[in-house]
Amino acid sequence: MLTISQVLIALAVFLLIMQFLKLQRVRRQLPPGPIPLPIFGTLIQLNFQFNRDLLMKVAKIHGNIFTLWFGWAPVIVLNGYQAVKDGMTMYPEDVSGRLVSPFFRAMAKGKGIMLATGHTWKQQRRFALRTLRNLGLGKRGLEHRVQEEAHYLVAFFASMKGKPLDPSFPLVHSVSNVICAVVFGHRFSREDETLHELIRATEHLFKFGGSFIHHLYEIFPWLMCRLPGPHKKALSCYEVLSSFTRREIRMHTDRGIPDEPQDFIDFYLAHIEKSKDEPRSTYNEDNMVYSINDLFLGGSETTSTTLIWGLLYMVANPDVQEKVQRELDAVLGPSQLICYEDRKELPYTNAVVHEVQRFSNIISVGMPRVCVRNTTLLGFPLKKGTIVLPNIASSLYDPEQWETPRQFNPGHFLDKDGNFVSQEAFLPFSVGHRVCLGEHLARTELFIFFASLLRAFTFRLPEGVTKISTEPILGGTLQPHPYRLCAIPR
Repeated sequence: MLTISQVLIALAVFLLIMQFLKLQRVRRQLPPGPIPLPIFGTLIQLNFQFNRDLLMKVAKIHGNIFTLWFGWAPVIVLNGYQAVKDGMTMYPEDVSGRLVSPFFRAMAKGKGIMLATGHTWKQQRRFALRTLRNLGLGKRGLEHRVQEEAHYLVAFFASMKGKPLDPSFPLVHSVSNVICAVVFGHRFSREDETLHELIRATEHLFKFGGSFIHHLYEIFPWLMCRLPGPHKKALSCYEVLSSFTRREIRMHTDRGIPDEPQDFIDFYLAHIEKSKDEPRSTYNEDNMVYSINDLFLGGSETTSTTLIWGLLYMVANPDVQEKVQRELDAVLGPSQLICYEDRKELPYTNAVVHEVQRFSNIISVGMPRVCVRNTTLLGFPLKKGTIVLPNIASSLYDPEQWETPRQFNPGHFLDKDGNFVSQEAFLPFSVGHRVCLGEHLARTELFIFFASLLRAFTFRLPEGVTKISTEPILGGTLQPHPYRLCAIPR
């Protein structure tokens, strides 16, 4: 006679077999991919890893649109420029939803811009775009903020008098101060402990993103939310940002809304009052807090990380650095204020900035989208709610689009006469309805900060250091290994 334990084991095996057969029936209707298993999906075949290079390897086996499984959930991956562009732009509205995964729901509760979807996302994004334009996005007003921070940054590097330094904090500080001025209406001094705390919280959040524990939380949220660990620290870091934002909002509320709003919070408070009688309005303090968090996170970490890579590449490629400096010296005066418009007269410098973005390729994979209705993606019918993951990194490394995709080569953006040439496969800000809303600001910051530093200094390795790593550290963004350099005044 069978024991209870034997019966339970037999029942579990039977259920697993039934689930396996069900998965095989479902997968026949989706793009090809590794065979999914019950509970784990395709994670075992992927060795519980998930990064851009792994996805590109899978694409070589299954094609540029394929299916991975996270537990019971299929994820449709787009790989390579053509698949990413066509998939995100053929029916852009259909794939404009955001996957609010368990960890991100615990963090931002589906509010704000970056981690919101549907009506909330549309209202918050539309308002943020309009407000950033009102605050000078794309105009000289906001460019002046960038130039001001570039001046402070150059002064700090000059104060080091060529001594070795880690450039990461001064770069993060300067970039963060631009978005702080836009959102909060003021900048922070380099010694301000509040900004140090915000930067530490931001760095911890991005390091946690994409980690093994992060993946575990997304698969077993009911278990992980009850256990201690790094996920708890990450959520507390997000709360640090939220608490600071709420204090800033209270300060703005206490002083009253000015007749002419001066920053993002002023505009948002005025709009809450204006739309209070609209039945479907999503304008409230919570959405304001999470929208501001999104602007701070998106407007500080990615741009500063790209600049950190940029200085690393200049140290590793002194011939490129020297050529940039020759062009800057020939076109700009020694004290001339550098403007974004100057890029048109500085084709090589502009090409180097673009190549830094392409080659550093700092977003590990990209944020997943969700189909908001039944649709067809590159010939495959997908149901509403299906997760779609455009591997943006694969577009920046696509061998069909770039002459030497795995080498740092500014020539990717130059024609035979040395003129700057834009490239369609250059998609660091994503594509479609979810394209980065701060793209213009980021482009302006990268060019002005980079050109200002290269005009003022030559960057070299400290004495006695002969090697420097250009391999990334995996995380929410791909960071270079910590390094030190010397900024030698020119």
